[in-house]
Amino acid sequence: MSKKSVLRASVLIGAIGVTGLLGTGVASAHVTANSYGNQPQQGGSGTIVLRVPNEEADAGTVKVEVDFKPEYGINSVRYRPVPGWTAEVTKTHLPTPVRDGKNLEITDPVTKIVWTAQPGGGLAKGTQQFQEFEITASNLPANVDTLELPAIQTYDNDKVVNWNQSSTPGGAEPENPAPTIRLAAASTAGAAHDSSAHDASTPAAAEGGEPGPATDDTARWLGGAGLLVGALGVGFGAGALVRGRKAAK
Repeated sequence: MSKKSVLRASVLIGAIGVTGLLGTGVASAHVTANSYGNQPQQGGSGTIVLRVPNEEADAGTVKVEVDFKPEYGINSVRYRPVPGWTAEVTKTHLPTPVRDGKNLEITDPVTKIVWTAQPGGGLAKGTQQFQEFEITASNLPANVDTLELPAIQTYDNDKVVNWNQSSTPGGAEPENPAPTIRLAAASTAGAAHDSSAHDASTPAAAEGGEPGPATDDTARWLGGAGLLVGALGVGFGAGALVRGRKAAK
């Protein structure tokens, strides 16, 4: 391979690294729902992590609300305590029962969970911080491929942002998309293989429970590795450019 070809390839690798770094920042700009470990399954239990970034230069986040559609028939939501925040799970009595993911009638499904920052807590103003809120939910619906979890973010200057717009397949992303999480097809192997297995080593706690160990070390390690690869690509490309210029002289 000629020196010019090597130089072009190096610069391309560096550009890809920069694009990856920039893409990571853009992707984290909205409230999102994520799964670390096994994907939540239809009809089973699943662990979902809501990631909430602060986006106001002059205000901090002090309240986060996530809504669950009554028709999902989710009968249980447990949350991992977050230092500096309190949480409350709300169930709503329905005049007509709905069926959950195991085809059981549910009259009081979970419809909301609200995290509220304690005095002096919450996310600081600016765009440097985010907070993750982890929950486990069951029984997840068996008749949908994607859970849509509209969220409301409240700032300490009373500004309220609704993350509740549905995304259209193949269409442009809306300005304030609702957090969504895809559900894996139900397994015939039973509950031992659904996403609740993720909770065996990292149990979620209801209000008043004790927090468990961190759940996303692997995901963060992988994310850090990806950033490192991108940075190395940038350095390699710049070094190759300098060497190419010296060789030309």
